[in-house]
Amino acid sequence: MTDLCKTPGLAESVVALMDIDPERLEAVYVLATKYAEEIGSSLTFTKTADLEEALGDADFVINTAMAGGHDYLEKVRRIGEKHGYYRGIDAQEFNMVSDYFTFSNYNQFALFLTVARAVERLAPKGWYVQAANPVFEGVTLITRTVPIKVVGFCHGHYALNAIFAALELDPAEVDWQVAWFNHAIWLNRFRYRGEDAYPLLDRWIAEKAKDWKPKSPFDDQLSPVALDMYRFYGVMPVGDTVRNATWRCHRDLSTKVRWYGEPWGGADSEPGWTWYQETLRQATEIMKFVAKTLVRNPFIKLRELGEQGARFGIPLEFAAELEKLLDHQRKSGEQHVPFIDALLNDQGARFVLNIPNDGILSGIPRAVAVEVPAWVDKDGIHPEAIEPPLPPRVVNYYLYPRMIRMEMALDASLTGDLRVLKEVLYRDPRTRSDAQVEAVLAEILDLPENVEMKRHYCQSP
Repeated sequence: MTDLCKTPGLAESVVALMDIDPERLEAVYVLATKYAEEIGSSLTFTKTADLEEALGDADFVINTAMAGGHDYLEKVRRIGEKHGYYRGIDAQEFNMVSDYFTFSNYNQFALFLTVARAVERLAPKGWYVQAANPVFEGVTLITRTVPIKVVGFCHGHYALNAIFAALELDPAEVDWQVAWFNHAIWLNRFRYRGEDAYPLLDRWIAEKAKDWKPKSPFDDQLSPVALDMYRFYGVMPVGDTVRNATWRCHRDLSTKVRWYGEPWGGADSEPGWTWYQETLRQATEIMKFVAKTLVRNPFIKLRELGEQGARFGIPLEFAAELEKLLDHQRKSGEQHVPFIDALLNDQGARFVLNIPNDGILSGIPRAVAVEVPAWVDKDGIHPEAIEPPLPPRVVNYYLYPRMIRMEMALDASLTGDLRVLKEVLYRDPRTRSDAQVEAVLAEILDLPENVEMKRHYCQSP
């Protein structure tokens, strides 16, 4: 919201907010309206619980929704663990991210298609922007099924900044390139002041890696697992790719701690994910509380609210965040709004985008979404030539297996063939019997949230 308000080229735009949760919708609407008014933005915000009302003739539709929310994901995870699948059936090699569900996530895929088809009918010239996970599967699904313009976003490549900081490199003088799939991107080009920078990383590893400690569960770019992947594959994994190692690094909590650092064992361990969910819950509750405070005190300004936070029972962290948000020159760093500005107002810029592989990467089908750097301007998206190519070991041992998992997830979701989900679990190292597979899938399908999913899969041969 603040990026939209701070972008002059989007003045006079109408931003339609849509959510089925009335309390959250109202909170965002109140905060966005107040913020726009306070910084002098000419944006107009509307709110609705009706998808079609929100989408009418839209230029851009940003989908950030998670069907069922984290509560649903945790239910499925608990069922999986009950039946012997540590961290749930959706935790798979090369896809360990804890809210990147692909096999029990029929409802999410159905939501993606519902929104995309509504865009096709109501805003056929608009862009569908996939921001909700799973981005890899989501962009690929829409590319194959709905004839609209689609692009996906992730901020995983910003983890490069951790490497630049550790090596004390000026980011402006680094020539870098990352590529392949969402949550499966690799640093194929890494040059500093015209020279190969990988030797600088090697020196840091030899001299300083032993002193590395994570600052949070998500601080893993220079963790032992990242360095082990680098040694094996020959290039560095970037961002969430580090979380998506093999079972060797994810067998249990003690294993995760050894590879991802004490005390959490990474973002996807039991304590790491609990930390994330609690942080998210607190942020959501603060947002709702601040919105209600503004409704009760309509004449107070956001800056005053920050300065007098204690008087209203508002945490100091929110007051500090308000200071950043009210800085007219400071944006979030997320790519969504600059991308829109680049297309509409020719504010050309470089982005890392998830787009259909229209001949960008050799060896990958055209209807598969790839995550690559691209220049964006009024003439559209111009993907970079990927140079140098990734080592064959990355492509053959990491990327192709990840692509196969994506194909199986979409095949199951589109056809309703339960045998595909069973086949995924038959190949899972945690599976001990066919009965185990039957039992875990039956209990997941019996969840009240999965009535439609069960009906869909009960059509299986």
